[in-house]
Amino acid sequence: MESGDYDVETKREKLKSVLSHLLADPILADVPRNPTLSDVVTLVSLEKGSAMRLSVVKLDGSSLDVAVMNSATLKDLKLLIKKKVNEMEQANMGHRHISWKHVWSNFCLSCNNEKLLDDNSLLQDVGIRNNSQVTFMPYVMKKGRGRHSKRKKHRLFRSLHKTSS
Repeated sequence: MESGDYDVETKREKLKSVLSHLLADPILADVPRNPTLSDVVTLVSLEKGSAMRLSVVKLDGSSLDVAVMNSATLKDLKLLIKKKVNEMEQANMGHRHISWKHVWSNFCLSCNNEKLLDDNSLLQDVGIRNNSQVTFMPYVMKKGRGRHSKRKKHRLFRSLHKTSS
């Protein structure tokens, strides 16, 4: 190992030590253990007032807090919830796969008892403000939107095969 490599490694270990010490400070309790640049930008924006903190209530009644930019869309919030829940699952139980496609096809988010269904809508346009509470709610897609269950499709194709024989 060259002396330049040793210096870089020593600086890296010292930086990790300082960062670990800083993150142990109660004032920085809301900073994730391994913060990304995006996490830090959002937290700084929260302090400046250009981001908002939301409480997301899960179906079991437990909740998690997230911080999003004031300009965030519903899709941004869903991605943040997915990231936060996956991190929590990883920390608590090791890797447990959650099918988010299944979650979002059976549940939606709501605020003030209004279902939030348009992923492109701005959170502020649907009434979400700083310290709002967003809840998961069962979501049943209305019939007539051009989607059939797999069972119906299967029966349809089975009947087509019978008539062609």
